[in-house]
Amino acid sequence: MLDTYTIRQTEMPQEMRFLFDQYPRDSWEAHPGFKEKTRHWLGAHQMFRRVAERVRLDTETLLDRAMGLEDYAGRLSYYGGNLVGNLHGHHGWEDRSYFPELSAADPRFEAGLEVLEQDHADLDRVLDDFTRTANRLIKLSALDEAQAHEEAGQVHATAATIEAFLKRHLTDEEELAVPIILHHRLRG
Repeated sequence: MLDTYTIRQTEMPQEMRFLFDQYPRDSWEAHPGFKEKTRHWLGAHQMFRRVAERVRLDTETLLDRAMGLEDYAGRLSYYGGNLVGNLHGHHGWEDRSYFPELSAADPRFEAGLEVLEQDHADLDRVLDDFTRTANRLIKLSALDEAQAHEEAGQVHATAATIEAFLKRHLTDEEELAVPIILHHRLRG
């Protein structure tokens, strides 16, 4: 049985987005402090959004009986494993390296950091449930097609939760971190 998740629906409070007005999203690319490392970090976020959407859409295709179970199980294993593994690695790197750098550059980052770290912990729970459910579906795909299709409903619900969670979290993370990076000319 999957847990019920609460996804933060509101963006970070304005006091945590203290430099965002000065450095709005549409100005980032043109800023001289916008370097390749920041572009790669944002690119990883875009990849997470796309892969989460791919998993959800593939599951919808299976549920609509427009994709075979064997093909779906292979895609779920590939894309789901990619999503979970890369998110865990990315968040670990942020927690150990990236966020401490931002905190050292601007102590105001700390208030937002607490929200982001809680998001990481909450997302870990969702990813663990997704992994268990996806693995169960993959095993069932070889054993019991009817049960595998039933399990696909749970995979879909969890994939949709991951996608919604990433939409809120990654936007907040970007709008907190990138203005600090630009303001302090970090990541050069």
